[in-house]
Amino acid sequence: MQNLKVATAQFENASGDKSYNLGIIDTLSARAAQQGAQVIAFHECSITGYTFARHLSREQLLEVAERIPNGHSIQQLIQIARKNDIVILAGLFEKDEQDNLFKAYVCVNKNGLIAKYRKLHPFINPHLLPGNEYVVFDLYGWKCGILICYDNNVIENVRATALLGADIIFMPHVTMLTPSTRPGAGFADPALWYNRHNDPTSVRLEFDGLKGRAWLMKWLPARAYDNGIYAVFANPIGMDDDQLKNGCSMILDPFGDILAECRELGDDIAMATFTPEKLEKAGGYRYRKARRPDLYRDIISQEHRPEQKVVWLHTDDQSPT
Repeated sequence: MQNLKVATAQFENASGDKSYNLGIIDTLSARAAQQGAQVIAFHECSITGYTFARHLSREQLLEVAERIPNGHSIQQLIQIARKNDIVILAGLFEKDEQDNLFKAYVCVNKNGLIAKYRKLHPFINPHLLPGNEYVVFDLYGWKCGILICYDNNVIENVRATALLGADIIFMPHVTMLTPSTRPGAGFADPALWYNRHNDPTSVRLEFDGLKGRAWLMKWLPARAYDNGIYAVFANPIGMDDDQLKNGCSMILDPFGDILAECRELGDDIAMATFTPEKLEKAGGYRYRKARRPDLYRDIISQEHRPEQKVVWLHTDDQSPT
């Protein structure tokens, strides 16, 4: 493997406005390519918007969703990748030939679709079905995986993707600044965002505190460190429907160290060079080698009924209608 230059992005998406969002993806992809990036990753549902979907009926969500790879947005994304000569990862709502609905994330280059992943633990709309497989694919000789938002909170998903050979895991999110049972969690006042030019200090304190980045730092470096992988975290900034999001898109190496991070109070990119030597020097590589599946194979694989509760969603938002 040769060194690989990867960018992560943050931007304020527009709910349901694919044309606008693809325009920003085009602009940021061009900027990353001009700075030498070979790959750029965007957040969960970066093409369609995300949080607004909790209000949509099945029929409305079918209108927003697209088929992959023949849908208009994916074809546009391929054109953007071709124009800027860069690999692009971005997300949207997907409908299959039977009109089943999924939360999808794709990787494309100038030649077409490279990989598609479906979120394993969707919750924003009760009509979304969960994906049922991990995805590992090749980029410039590097093995890559994808896990969307909540998928990363179930640590078995990260370990499984690493054990399937992933050197890099792309982790698109729409997260932080929502209520939780965790101390310090909660929504952030949108007024902070609208006043950010006059008072950047107050919004930055909220973004970096326990509602936001301080929570992220409790677990994200551990995912990279424990598994010995590069983690590419992407998250929107600004208003997503009626919720304020704080960005903090960042890239971490197999030591769990932050290599690059978006710190602008607006659309931004951050990039880092991935070196293959770190993959085997990191502790996570040695710990994977030291595993003893004979001790816990039966424990990990015992029967379990999945139960997923998202505190900030109303109960009726999480039940099919």
